[in-house]
Amino acid sequence: MERWQDPEWVKTMNIRLDYSRMTADFIGLEHGITNDEIDSLVPRATQVAGDINKRRKSGEYGFYQLPYDLVTAGNVVETAKALRKNCDNLVLIGIGGSALGAAALFRSLCHPLHNLLTKKERVGIPRFFVIDNVDPATCRAVFNQIDPVNTIFNIVTKAGTTTETVSQFLIARQLISGTLGKKAVKDHIVVTTDNRPNPLRKIAEAAGYTILDIPENVGGRFSVFSPVGIFPAAVLGIDIEELLAGAWLADKRCRTAELRRNPAYMAGALHYLADTRKGLHITAMMPYSDALYQIAFWFRQLWAESLGKSLDRDGNFVHSGQTPVAALGATDQHSQLQLYMEGPFNKMITFLIVENHNTELKIPAVVEDDFSYLKKRELGDLLNIEAQSTQMGLARAGRSYLRLILPEVNPFTIGQLLFMLEVQTVFTGGLYNINPLDQPGVVASKEYIYGLLGHENYRGKAEEIRAQQKQNGLYVI
Repeated sequence: MERWQDPEWVKTMNIRLDYSRMTADFIGLEHGITNDEIDSLVPRATQVAGDINKRRKSGEYGFYQLPYDLVTAGNVVETAKALRKNCDNLVLIGIGGSALGAAALFRSLCHPLHNLLTKKERVGIPRFFVIDNVDPATCRAVFNQIDPVNTIFNIVTKAGTTTETVSQFLIARQLISGTLGKKAVKDHIVVTTDNRPNPLRKIAEAAGYTILDIPENVGGRFSVFSPVGIFPAAVLGIDIEELLAGAWLADKRCRTAELRRNPAYMAGALHYLADTRKGLHITAMMPYSDALYQIAFWFRQLWAESLGKSLDRDGNFVHSGQTPVAALGATDQHSQLQLYMEGPFNKMITFLIVENHNTELKIPAVVEDDFSYLKKRELGDLLNIEAQSTQMGLARAGRSYLRLILPEVNPFTIGQLLFMLEVQTVFTGGLYNINPLDQPGVVASKEYIYGLLGHENYRGKAEEIRAQQKQNGLYVI
């Protein structure tokens, strides 16, 4: 029996939400949220929960179904195992939601210095590189580090037209073809894209590339449990069944419409109240674990792109959304914490706390009196003490924070965490009465990119930019 099938083990691995220090009971009435304010939101929360359930059943919120699609997951795992046999490098080419989820899984669940291990130490698991920007220096550096003979390129773009990703795909294809010949290209490229026709899919089908489908109703930032995230994770040896089992548990816990029993809904409600009633327009995610740091960047996109909207569902201008920030404990105690502790009362913090770091590194016994307080301490204990100290300082200063507590970092707890944050996001979108799935601001930027690149369908956009550029430079010093 797998450990995630053991009810007793599952019970010990439940993620917990502690929101005490968001409340007026602990940090005062000026910045803390009262029980009356939470209770006043219950009717609206119940309405939003019902709306989510309808959109889920209709298929609009397709990410809810991903943890249950075991057929697709099984096929992806088998594909990954087959490709891994002759693969020493996996290069993911994607941007935004096409890369951040896989990067978060890699950072959370693989060795901290995975790419520096020998092949023997990696037990046949390939090195992993993510190219998520078009900076030529970084791209060239990655291409110079890998041998196409034993490299798989995973090209990820839902639309199949993403300019950055397509550009790098063309470079990778040329690299393979120039080194191994045109016939070999199909053995070294896996395309993950929309299951509907699009330009990249057309090329992939004609050339015989391996193709993994992204469901039509799953957007990029909600796609971590689709082939976008689970294919690279499976190639890297991450237990996909356990990851999805964690997401199943989170879904089970987060189905209830009762606000005070639903950790995702309660966290969303507190963020919403903090933003709209307490002036806390910035939310920082601060894990006290290097393994969880990349999740803060994944969440940053999820929160910003889902909730930052100019119009609500009724067409009213609302300009909604908190600004998400990524921080790392204890590192950012020495950079950002001073602002959080004594700066403007416009921020809240979500701490990600790991109770058991599953590794010990003891501080040696010392003879110097000045350091005797460290005698025989362990670094994991020190990290958790740092978290407690930071939280105490914030509490005394009347600052708002909540804690998501992970018993340990493993595929099961990471599956829970990511799914809960996705549910939290769509629920909060419901409270704002905005569409959490679209991104019209991003689309507008893409159109200007096409225009400047000379795309014939976007000539008007190019002319618009040139007209603006004539006004630039008037106030340069």
